[in-house]
Amino acid sequence: MEQLRENKMASTPMMKLIISMSLPSMFSMLIQALYNIVDSMFISHYSQEGLTAISLAFPIQMLMVSVAVGTGVGINSLVSRRLGEKRFAEADSAATHGLLLAVISWIAFVVLGFFFIDPYFSMMQASAQVKQFSCTYTNIVIYLSIGCFVQCILEKTLQATGNMIYPMLFQLTGAIVNIILDPIFIFGYFGVPQMGIAGAAIATVIGQISAMIFSIIVIFAKKHDVHITFKGFKWNFKTVKDIYVVGVPSIVMQAIGSVLTTALNKILINFSEVAVSIFGIYFKLQSFIFMPVFGMTQGLMPILGYSYGARNKQRLLSALKYGIIIAFLIMLIGTVIFWAFPIPLLMIFDATPEMIEIGVPALRIISLCFTSAAIGITLSTLFQAVGLGINSLVVSLLRQIILLLPAAYLLSKLGLEPVWWSYPIAEAGSLIASIILYRRVYKSRICNLG
Repeated sequence: MEQLRENKMASTPMMKLIISMSLPSMFSMLIQALYNIVDSMFISHYSQEGLTAISLAFPIQMLMVSVAVGTGVGINSLVSRRLGEKRFAEADSAATHGLLLAVISWIAFVVLGFFFIDPYFSMMQASAQVKQFSCTYTNIVIYLSIGCFVQCILEKTLQATGNMIYPMLFQLTGAIVNIILDPIFIFGYFGVPQMGIAGAAIATVIGQISAMIFSIIVIFAKKHDVHITFKGFKWNFKTVKDIYVVGVPSIVMQAIGSVLTTALNKILINFSEVAVSIFGIYFKLQSFIFMPVFGMTQGLMPILGYSYGARNKQRLLSALKYGIIIAFLIMLIGTVIFWAFPIPLLMIFDATPEMIEIGVPALRIISLCFTSAAIGITLSTLFQAVGLGINSLVVSLLRQIILLLPAAYLLSKLGLEPVWWSYPIAEAGSLIASIILYRRVYKSRICNLG
């Protein structure tokens, strides 16, 4: 079994390998993006205040997902490198630690949510109705988030072995259950009471828990190249450290997005609640473009990590080249769509004339950064795969905190539309930084590989 996996990662033609490992993740990510859009679409038809509320709640959800995904990225990187080095017992230990870290992360968020949800939404100075909707939605998705954490960790663990089919099925399960239950719980169909914004949150957590149950069954009932077992298990702080050497920068890198979104919401709400809604709609729409790229990098990371662990320079660089090309083409298509069809995209969310007036320039201006982001995302995947997650963190800090947020604040003095230009400005600067860091990584870690 181990030899079969090793042959696949070590010798399959690179483009074929990337496609075979990325397509399942790209497909499941597209379904996840579809869910994001459908979820907001249903809520927008229920209440425009509800749409604003989930836009304000989005940074908290993003923070929770950041911890889950970031920890999973650390596990993925460590497991794939240990498999490439043929240190199989250490790969198993990393996977087992990962499951326990998922539960610990969930408990931490429950405690934090209890103390900070109400003060957070009071700070946003939204209307009473929007605040009530925001608190209702966020309480449910945090307190019942165990499914989010466990499913994500198990998904990343399997991806590290080269198994991309089951992770795809996990995500599909959660998204499809969510999409089916959303209208039933929001509007009250088939004898179910109308629950509005609470119904959207309940549908979300039921989808996550369904995916978690499926992933637990698969991880323990099927044979895999890495094994989670508590027989003779001993907590090892070095293993946890090795996970979070990559995981913490990834968590912080993604959590920065939560801080950024909170700050931008604070800036935008000074113009209008509609501006906040447009920003939320942008995030839902851009996920349909970015999610396939992230799906591709999920397939790319274990290939890069394995090639690095096996000291195969040629395959590592080949994987990086093809990854950049694929990401760039996806983002280019996304830019064309955002420029050509902004009004039909906004009408998915029952857009008012004011939303269209604000939203059309927003979608077109922000999408100018997509192709630059494609290169940056792929290079960040390389940094994480070789155990240098701190480089990805540096680029993310530069993009979102050092460049984007100050630019948005300063440009807001000129009006609402100039705020959107902060995205292309920040992405251009971070791309330059990514290329500089890549050159350093190449000289220090890659050029002397066998």
